[in-house]
Amino acid sequence: MPNDHELDEVREVFPQATLRLERKHPLAIRWMHWINFPVLFIMILSGIRIYWNTTDNAHLYPHAVYRIGIGSFTLMRIFPASVWKALDIPWHVTQGLGDHFFFMWIFAINGIAYVLFLALSGEWRFLVPRRESLKDAVQVILAFFHLRRKLPTQKKYNGAQRIAYTAVIAMGAGSLVTGLAIFKPTQAHYLTTLLGGYEWARWEHFWLTMGFCAFFLVHVIQVVNAGWNNFRGMVSGFEIRPASEPSLDAERKNWR
Repeated sequence: MPNDHELDEVREVFPQATLRLERKHPLAIRWMHWINFPVLFIMILSGIRIYWNTTDNAHLYPHAVYRIGIGSFTLMRIFPASVWKALDIPWHVTQGLGDHFFFMWIFAINGIAYVLFLALSGEWRFLVPRRESLKDAVQVILAFFHLRRKLPTQKKYNGAQRIAYTAVIAMGAGSLVTGLAIFKPTQAHYLTTLLGGYEWARWEHFWLTMGFCAFFLVHVIQVVNAGWNNFRGMVSGFEIRPASEPSLDAERKNWR
């Protein structure tokens, strides 16, 4: 057995590591994340192509049924002509329908598989919001706008991510339910009625889609802000973390 003096000499030559390589995202989560990325993009684009073609009172405000405003005041109809032109949307409804009805199955299967994996693997413990998540989310927002010096202590996700990622799962389920009510309003008439009728189901489906667009924009900004180390975690599954932080793998072992 080495004595204390010899141990001190070893520590001087081989100081304790300050960083470690941590397994952050399991392979299944990474696969489903990267499958969902292009699929959701195609679903949104094809949905907008369908929306362009399914409007009322086209002679008053062509292809812009929904709006942003208060009472009778309309700030903006969705979408302005410049948006339709920039995305090359007009007269592509057939392509939109084909893409939407094909990729919706991939979106649904991938989403169900993701939820099942979270439930069976225990990874949901990192994702579902906790009591302190709302407070943490406020601190994260303040730190992002440089109104707070540092981020709150986190494990795999911070409070804002827990709330946002859980909300996206709920939005995905809502999109599937409202989409089914629109796709099969007669066969699924009980569901359509429960959602307030066909037009309300369309409205709900549309604003859930706008919610995905908002999430996508914020998510990309946050990924860029977090830097390469965070992005690498979703590509390789591993992230470099301070050795002083709690180990994710150690917590995973405690679930068993």
